[in-house]
Amino acid sequence: MSSLQAIRGMSDLLPAEVEGWAHVEAVLRAVLDSYGYREMRVPLVERTELFKRSIGEVTDIVEKEMYSFEDRNGVSLTLRPEATAGIVRAAIEHGMLHNQRHKVWHTGAMFRYEKPQKGRYRQFHQFDIEALGLPGPDIDAELIVMISRIWRALGIRHIALQVNSLGTSDSRARYRDELERYFRSHIDLLDEDCRRRLDRNPLRILDTKNPDLQDLVAKAPALEEWLDAESSAHFASVCAALQAADVPFRVNPRLVRGLDYYNRTVFEWVTDQLGTQGAVCAGGRYDGLVEQLGGSPTPAIGCAIGMERLVELVRLAGTIPAPRGSDIFIVAAGEAAQAVALALAELLRDRFPGRRIETNLGGGGFKAQMRRADASGAAVALILGDDEVRAGTVAIKPLRAERPQFSALVADAPGLVSDYLGGT
Repeated sequence: MSSLQAIRGMSDLLPAEVEGWAHVEAVLRAVLDSYGYREMRVPLVERTELFKRSIGEVTDIVEKEMYSFEDRNGVSLTLRPEATAGIVRAAIEHGMLHNQRHKVWHTGAMFRYEKPQKGRYRQFHQFDIEALGLPGPDIDAELIVMISRIWRALGIRHIALQVNSLGTSDSRARYRDELERYFRSHIDLLDEDCRRRLDRNPLRILDTKNPDLQDLVAKAPALEEWLDAESSAHFASVCAALQAADVPFRVNPRLVRGLDYYNRTVFEWVTDQLGTQGAVCAGGRYDGLVEQLGGSPTPAIGCAIGMERLVELVRLAGTIPAPRGSDIFIVAAGEAAQAVALALAELLRDRFPGRRIETNLGGGGFKAQMRRADASGAAVALILGDDEVRAGTVAIKPLRAERPQFSALVADAPGLVSDYLGGT
């Protein structure tokens, strides 16, 4: 019988890796908290209709990549390919948008049936940041400035910001007509995928990854020429705020984003450190999505950070802390000593909350236990044997300092080991 393995494109995260993830997530949480964002959690599975109505039926995600299935009642359900639609659905369902403003974040697994490669997986993780009910360019700028602070907090330098404006639905419709005329005049150069997009959403052609079409796309009409005056003013205010905050950026007129619900400000943070998978964070405004999903008209903006790519970037920057070892390891020889060791460990955990305190488990001789103590990375070993149990004492052996082993009463041990734990 063959051994069971993880599904292709869905990776395990082992303990040493998770510690790096936890560090990155802790930084994200701390920065978001400082800007007034609060955590929100939504289901892993939603009705398929939600993603068709929000992301757009003429997108690679909906047409090719979603994990969809029917439940026992014949209802079509989908493993979430992104989080924004679920967050908006929840906000509508729970009445969060009646004359209210919310700044929320969400993190978790997403699912898309893509060709697995470095930085692109079938189960991947995103950190989503959403601001609901705020219409002005100020929230656009603050969101981008906040992301810039996250990069600094994580020690990331090789990352660049691209911004653009998609305008309103009306201005984009006029641009769409012009774009369709342009591409129809070159239809013989388009691949099958772009010809299909031409009939349903020609803006998606601008997002093609076909290298043979890049020159044709580069010569296409620019969206900025079709922007309405209000969208142009909005975008100008965002750019001015970014300049004032000293956040470098480049206006990329070909940046259209892959989801249909975006309007006005869109942005991407890209890097050259991860090969072809260069986008680390991307998002923009989606002022029409709430109404599109059945709610009242509500302005909104958000973005998603790809966690696999971000953790890899932080690893390349060398700013992930070394794996944490134990602080105290208790060696216990004999059944009586093991019982005392368990009680002593609880006493130490009360005295030193947050410290990692291990008790030897699984038996073993004194030398074997001392090897485990050293391998644990502990600063100090506490040694209990029959003699110590009878005397009510414990031997204290520093493992990382040139100091001799000494004995003390069990009750005095917490105060004495504090010197080896940085004075806690």
